[in-house]
Amino acid sequence: MEFGVGYFPTHDAVRPGEVARRVEERGQDALFFAEHTHIPASRESPWEGGPLLPRKYWHTYDLFVALTDAAAATKRLRIGSGVCLVVERDPITTAKEVASIDHLSGGRFEFGVGAGWNREEMANHGTDPRTRMRLLGERVRAMQAIWTQEEASFAGRFVNFERIWSWPKPAQKPWPPVLVGGYGPTVLDRVLAWGDGWFPSYNDDDLLARIAELRARAERPTQIQAMGVPADPKVLERLEAAGVHRATAWLPSGPWSVVEEKLAKWEHAIGEYGRR
Repeated sequence: MEFGVGYFPTHDAVRPGEVARRVEERGQDALFFAEHTHIPASRESPWEGGPLLPRKYWHTYDLFVALTDAAAATKRLRIGSGVCLVVERDPITTAKEVASIDHLSGGRFEFGVGAGWNREEMANHGTDPRTRMRLLGERVRAMQAIWTQEEASFAGRFVNFERIWSWPKPAQKPWPPVLVGGYGPTVLDRVLAWGDGWFPSYNDDDLLARIAELRARAERPTQIQAMGVPADPKVLERLEAAGVHRATAWLPSGPWSVVEEKLAKWEHAIGEYGRR
C-alpha cells in the first residue's frame, strides 16, 4: 500500500512547492491539494467538521497554480487534486489545465474530482445544486473526450461542443486517473460509470463494507484511495486488507514546524504498520 498527504495550499503557510519537495524527500508517494475558489460569507451550508469553518478554506492558492509549483519542485512525487470542484469549472479550460500539468510533470498527475458541499459556492458559479451530480458526470466525460480525441465532440444536457482541437494531450493514457470523491449513497454509481477509482474520506462506520460492495459490482479494475486517514497502524492494516491502493492523511496549513509535527506522526504510524 502506498502513502500520501493532503494539504490546503494557503498563501500564508509553507509554499506548495516547498511542501512537495519536503514530503518527496521524506518518502511519501503522493501529495494532494484541496480546492475552493472562495467561501460565501453567508455561511449557510453546514460544514461537517463543526460550526466554525477553518480560514484555510478561503485562503488557498488556485489549485492548478499550486500544482504547477509542486510539479516543478519534485521528480517522482505523484501530485493531485483532493478534490477539484469540477461543477465550478469550465470543462474545456479544466481539460487543458489537467493535460498541461500531466504533460509538464511527466505523467504524475491524479485527478480527484467532486461536486463539493457548499451550495452557495457552486451557485455563485451558476451551478444548480440540485443537478450538480449530473453536471459533474457530463463535465468529466467531456474532458475525457478532449483528452483522447484529436477532434473532440460532446453532446449532453449541460455540456455541448463540436469538433474542437485541444493540446497538449495528457502524458498518461488514456488520461490521468480520475478519482471520484464523495461518500453519498450514489457515489459508487459514478465511480462505475466514468471513474477510474474511488477517493472517499475515511469513515470508521462502513467504509470497508462499501469497498467490498464496489469490488463486487466492478467489472474492471477500480482503484481505491482513502483520504483523511488517521495516524493509526491498525487502521492502515485494515485498509491494506481491504485492497486500498493508497492511504492519505491531511497535514495542517502553517509554518513548516507545524506541518512537520503532523507529518512525523503520520510517518511514525506508517513505520509501526510496516513492522507488524
